[in-house]
Amino acid sequence: MFQRMSRQIGKLAKTATTDNIHKFRTTSRRVEALLSELAPENGNQKKLLKLLSKFRKKAGKVRDLDVQIAFLKELRAPDRQNHRTQLLEWLDSEQARRSKRLAKNFDTETVQELRKRLRRAQTEMKLDGIDPLSLAHKRLPDPGTTPLSEKMLHACRIEAKRARYLAELAPDSPDAHYFVEELKTAQDAIGEWHDIMKLKEEAERLFGGVHDSPLVAVLQNISRAKFRRATGALLTAVSALSMSKKSAASTSDHKRPQPAFEDSAVA
Repeated sequence: MFQRMSRQIGKLAKTATTDNIHKFRTTSRRVEALLSELAPENGNQKKLLKLLSKFRKKAGKVRDLDVQIAFLKELRAPDRQNHRTQLLEWLDSEQARRSKRLAKNFDTETVQELRKRLRRAQTEMKLDGIDPLSLAHKRLPDPGTTPLSEKMLHACRIEAKRARYLAELAPDSPDAHYFVEELKTAQDAIGEWHDIMKLKEEAERLFGGVHDSPLVAVLQNISRAKFRRATGALLTAVSALSMSKKSAASTSDHKRPQPAFEDSAVA
């Protein structure tokens, strides 16, 4: 994972293509999860986390714009006020601006520092006795019993990602595969909602509320539907994974050899 991160940094420094930006972003999230959970908390770990988080957020902005542009191009809705076209033009301009700024961040000095800190962190990782799947279960988000707010759903999405990335380190097994796939399904649903919600907010900033722009009204309706679907997907995934953990623990206890007690009369 650390070597992959180093390669992605080099690729992004050369060309800020959509693919390079996306791979840097996803690999960075995985490395950040590992550093937070398994690396000793020292100066190198803190500085590396700060740098990766900074650049990953910049890459995330570009990725979000790419997704929003693709969605808006496919959206079939009346555009009598030309708002869809205007929003697309703004998104294209913003995407180009942010891509150029992101590439400039990866100068030779920055690339060298990142790679140096990655190598140091890799040698400091403590993996002995670690059960990644067990740790991933402990990091599962807890949506609670009250209806989820948008802020809580987004926070749960981030926690679910960290849990999934830890589970991906586990040896290949049906349990590990099930854990990863359940969370991925929920994350995809939450991601779709979050992308549309951000797009709706941008449209509101440019054109006003639902009474001012049919485009805003359409995006709001889609966002609400995506929110309901995302909430259901998260609750289903967390419930299923909690049940699978209890079932696995019960099976393990059942198979565990019972202690042999000597008959006191015979003794």
